[in-house]
Amino acid sequence: MRRILVVGASAAGLAAAETLRREGYDGILTLVGAEAHLPYDRPPLSKQILSGEWSPERLPLRARADLDALDLDLRLGHAATGLDLAGRAVLLADGARVSYDGLVVATGVRPRRLPGEGDAHVLRTLDDALALRDRLVPGRRLVVVGAGFLGAEAAAVARGLGAEVTLLEPATVPLAHAVGEQVGRVLSGAHLEHGVDLRTGVGVAEVSDTGVRLTDGELVAADEVLVAIGSLPNTEWLEGSGLKVADGLVCDEYSAAAPGVYGAGDVARWHNPLFGRSMRIEHRTNAAEQGMAAARNLLRPDARKPFAPVPYFWSDQYDMKVQAFGHLRGHDEVAVVEGELAARRFVVAYRTGDRLVGALAIGMPPKAIRGWRQAVATGVSWHEAVDAPPPSGASDRRT
Repeated sequence: MRRILVVGASAAGLAAAETLRREGYDGILTLVGAEAHLPYDRPPLSKQILSGEWSPERLPLRARADLDALDLDLRLGHAATGLDLAGRAVLLADGARVSYDGLVVATGVRPRRLPGEGDAHVLRTLDDALALRDRLVPGRRLVVVGAGFLGAEAAAVARGLGAEVTLLEPATVPLAHAVGEQVGRVLSGAHLEHGVDLRTGVGVAEVSDTGVRLTDGELVAADEVLVAIGSLPNTEWLEGSGLKVADGLVCDEYSAAAPGVYGAGDVARWHNPLFGRSMRIEHRTNAAEQGMAAARNLLRPDARKPFAPVPYFWSDQYDMKVQAFGHLRGHDEVAVVEGELAARRFVVAYRTGDRLVGALAIGMPPKAIRGWRQAVATGVSWHEAVDAPPPSGASDRRT
């Protein structure tokens, strides 16, 4: 294998490229990215970059010298437009045809849109964050459509900057589908206490030049609108290629989509054997870990290892630090296992069937949840986990 192509130059793609070199691959290594920027970190976009705490110069994942040391054929600012699977080549927007012996698909996601968005903001790229940051001044009216983690983080930052914020959410309790109603109400309470006009159970018909029109006809006036209603995997360029696509690039437990083709990061839907289900995870940690796993499996097809992580994510909202391990969606039960919800200092555990599938902490030190990660990784039963909770600071070795 003398030519490996990584399509996608964010966390997953860069992790794959670095792992290939670290594992001894010395052939041609091409890294393609749709954005012209050097690979950069995305979680700070809705936090430190939007607030102005960080300058864009702090975002790159690696210094230019470190990238140069990888000896990459770096193709930035040129999106992939097609895949010739039989001919083992990827077509780029500039007309180039890049051949490969091995391929890692790490093209990430893009924001969902609303009808008539006009000049509404989204928040996925550095340019998106800078454009919105420049508009967030005291007294400016911001309407955020979608109270998921991205929308909630942006709302919290905007309030801190003195903007008037209205947060619109179709669900009765924001994030209840992901973290449960109890935790969702805790997070909602923080927004209300900080002066956010949180409106739940409302539908949005369209975005206009003067604000957001709800499905009941009401116009919510706004100077700026941020649409944060989720993401779509970037798989259009794979249409007609022969690869299976279904809300992401469909991969097996090794992250393989076809012989010599692997998926990694937000775009990949793979079978996680730890939970026995297909999942697509849009979290920064998972992107890097899957990029590394895909690279190793691509290099050593006879010694492949299943990619079976315990997903991890975090969120910062006001003075709250949210941390979670596991696969929380679709859970059957939530139980408070440490602390108190009212104090916003607690750990909650999640059950699906008869097993522990995750844990989430707010306002707690990292050691308070580490043991729960290990319990999820080892398949501890629900009753065992709740009756004898793992001690704080228990081993957090990666499996």
